[in-house]
Amino acid sequence: MTRKSMLVRRTLQGCMRMKGQATVRKRALTVDDLHTVINHYHQTSQHDDLLFIAMLLTGFFALLRLGELTFPDNPALRNWKKVTRRETVKVSDTQYEFLLPGHKADRFFEGNRIIIMAKCFGHQPLHHFSQHLQSRDTLHPTSSALWLTKGGRIPTRSFFIKRLRQFFANDVAGQSMRAGGATALAEHGVPPSIIQASGRWASDAFLIYIRKNPTLLQGLLHANARNHVQDIQDDI
Repeated sequence: MTRKSMLVRRTLQGCMRMKGQATVRKRALTVDDLHTVINHYHQTSQHDDLLFIAMLLTGFFALLRLGELTFPDNPALRNWKKVTRRETVKVSDTQYEFLLPGHKADRFFEGNRIIIMAKCFGHQPLHHFSQHLQSRDTLHPTSSALWLTKGGRIPTRSFFIKRLRQFFANDVAGQSMRAGGATALAEHGVPPSIIQASGRWASDAFLIYIRKNPTLLQGLLHANARNHVQDIQDDI
């Protein structure tokens, strides 16, 4: 009971104010950052390049954790139950989808169906995913995992981060995809409840991923709402 006393609580609060340091988070990727990477690889036919682009766009627009796309560098931490399977992929003219196996927010281990539209915020994730899929099926037609390198191995975290470092400084990391995707959705007027569901967050902790000043975001939401109303009036 002592630790719950008013004196102890206020002492700890005072220590945190005196000694506490602000949390340093990685910068969120932007839609323009994606253009930088895609423009660099626009003429490539190398499988690992196509893999990286497909992973980057899928992670950004599906709000995926890097660990949901890659294996840990430490072999002891790898879990094949969390590997996305090629057989779960469905591709149409308007979207592509796959089953994401159980993750840390999936309390019943049911997995989630991930759906990504063909065109998102000026990008064409379906085009790049299809390029990767064709290359992957040609090289490894009998393998079960969806994400595979040219050598037939599941990409590791270091595989992805090493390529990311070719374009961005250390302030960008794996979580930058998830933060960037959430921020982009907020900027385009998507309601917080939809962002939370899309990112499979069990609580409102997803708000820390939206890397914009709240006042600015509120203005963006109102601006998008006004534009939407104006579009409806113009159609009428």
